[in-house]
Amino acid sequence: MSAARSPDGATTHRSAGRLGSFLTPWRQRWQCLQARERIGVSVALALVGTALIWTVAIAPAWRVLREADSRHQALQTELERMRTLQTQAQMLQGQPRVTREAAVAALESSVRQTLGPGAQIQIGGERATLTLRAVPAGALAAWLTQARTSARALPVEMRLVRSAAPADAVAWDGTLVLSLPER
Repeated sequence: MSAARSPDGATTHRSAGRLGSFLTPWRQRWQCLQARERIGVSVALALVGTALIWTVAIAPAWRVLREADSRHQALQTELERMRTLQTQAQMLQGQPRVTREAAVAALESSVRQTLGPGAQIQIGGERATLTLRAVPAGALAAWLTQARTSARALPVEMRLVRSAAPADAVAWDGTLVLSLPER
């Protein structure tokens, strides 16, 4: 705000003068209104003000309060999931290291036992490639868990398509590339 001196020597504020000059026609119009019209305009302004306050301040807070329980429950579920993953990671870290030879042997025996004749594994360098033909989804999921825990092999690449097996069973065809533990 800037101050200015009026001709009579009093200091006035320019912004206050601008606001006053803006409001002067409105004040004059207000004075011209009858008592009933003033009451109607006052009620209308009060309703508009209340609606504005509701929309800007109260409704968003009300919505957050209403959704707080469901959000809290979702966060609790996520926290429990993260704690379970943390426990699994700590268990895996606590297990002794697996040599490459032991990992290869574990993978080869688990392929024969868990996946059966529809799967073949080929070891090449630091990776193992698993080829699948009509392998049941449940068996594949169990084998992946077993490969991760016993052989410390992690999937790097997957190319799977649903097999043309009977409609009541879900089976997969394709290839799976796993990284083997370092030597």
